[in-house]
Amino acid sequence: MSLHPTLQPYADAWTHSIEAISELVQPLVEAEWNRRTPCPGWSVRDIVSHVLGLDSEMLGDPRPIHTLPRDLYHVTNDHQRYMEMQVDVRRHHTAPEMTSELEYMIIRRNRQLRNESRDPGAKVRGPLGTELTLHDSMRRHAFDVWAHEQDLRTALGRPGDLDSPGAHVARDVLLSELPAVVAERADAPRSSAVVFDVNGPVEFLRTIRVDIQGRGTLETSPALGPAATLTLDWETYFLLACGRVTPQAVADRIKTEGDPDLTAAILRNFTVTQ
Repeated sequence: MSLHPTLQPYADAWTHSIEAISELVQPLVEAEWNRRTPCPGWSVRDIVSHVLGLDSEMLGDPRPIHTLPRDLYHVTNDHQRYMEMQVDVRRHHTAPEMTSELEYMIIRRNRQLRNESRDPGAKVRGPLGTELTLHDSMRRHAFDVWAHEQDLRTALGRPGDLDSPGAHVARDVLLSELPAVVAERADAPRSSAVVFDVNGPVEFLRTIRVDIQGRGTLETSPALGPAATLTLDWETYFLLACGRVTPQAVADRIKTEGDPDLTAAILRNFTVTQ
């Protein structure tokens, strides 16, 4: 293997999730491809199209030349328009066309990963012409594909993989966003701490400490006398962080202690995906 050791966990997570997606959709009849998913405006077919689009861009394939319809209510900004292109261009593809493209893409991406010799710090193309490191690109991609595997599982009533390699990548990606959620978006008091106690298939206890300048940092040590504590299960945590549910919809699955205004502000600003 020529893949750098720090990139291997992301390759493994992607492989696990993409094979799970392939296994989920292979037996679907045509009507099941039209099932609604937790992503607004997107069906099962649309989720698979989105994943195909993400991976085709990881391969360096040219983006489709396509004009979006004007009546896509769920497309409201440039980032969503960018992502919708790969989805809308496949909206009339049949089930066999979708599964065969997915199979071929998996073969090509596995070959790419086997031959990947670039340094993790190498710059690669990101969405909307952005540049990011290969490490960040592969990490984000592993997270995205696992999250969309979960969308498909929800739509198809096939729960699973909440503790897969992709779930652990998702945990780290979502936790990296937590200091900004607490300190900046929820405007937690300076010199305070907020504790997150997450249980279930992926368990963790994390503290966000806010310093005198209002900057938040992520710590593994518990806090004495935190301003707020939120206790919830892993599935609820990632569904909220990925914007798949509202705090009101899962209120019975969240236990909060401490400042009620602060916990409400944190939950109101918990979504970190676009």
